Amino acid sequence: MNIFRLAGDMFHLASVLVLLLKIHTIKSCAGISLKTQELYAIVFATRYLDIFTNFISFYNTIMKLIFLGSSFSIVWYMRRHKIVRRSYDRDQDTFRYTFLMFPCLIFAIFINEKFTFKEVMWTFSVYLEAVAILPQLVLLQRTRNIDNLTGQYVFLLGAYRAFYILNWIYRYFTEYHYVHWITWIAGLIQTMLYGDFFYYYFQSWKNNVKLELPA
Repeated sequence: MNIFRLAGDMFHLASVLVLLLKIHTIKSCAGISLKTQELYAIVFATRYLDIFTNFISFYNTIMKLIFLGSSFSIVWYMRRHKIVRRSYDRDQDTFRYTFLMFPCLIFAIFINEKFTFKEVMWTFSVYLEAVAILPQLVLLQRTRNIDNLTGQYVFLLGAYRAFYILNWIYRYFTEYHYVHWITWIAGLIQTMLYGDFFYYYFQSWKNNVKLELPA
């Protein structure tokens, strides 16, 4: 554990709390992509298959439980809650995420560090997380209706991955033989996808205007 890893985890946790705050207090999921939330639920479900068999630390287990529980609860709220689900814009959230899942699965089967079920699923989750934000970004570009909490949620997700890259750089120079090309490349791609959003987010903050993405 180092300061960059901890900061990344805290940004990730903050993004979840911001989204849950919006859903619980406003009773709205407007501007939130259910497709992205379902992809994240799949990411965590396939990544944490070892949650009850491979104990690393109390902190690690708690974080796994938080992300698993929060991701599935968000999907439940958006699909089943009688008030929240009314604000879901299914007509705009039409990204066909099967076009993301199947290539990620194929890559995971053929490009992995060890060909076992758990390792392939873990690798699949890494690839899928790299592109899971795409339906959300597409939805924001289509609707151009980005409230403060939604903007903060996406920004915090991007910040989480950016700090993880700093964590990897730090560990590369401080730990002997620390090399994980699959994680590094997927993480870099994921961070690059946020580039356009970051630019307009900081522009809106700098000029004190409402955040809008170009169509």
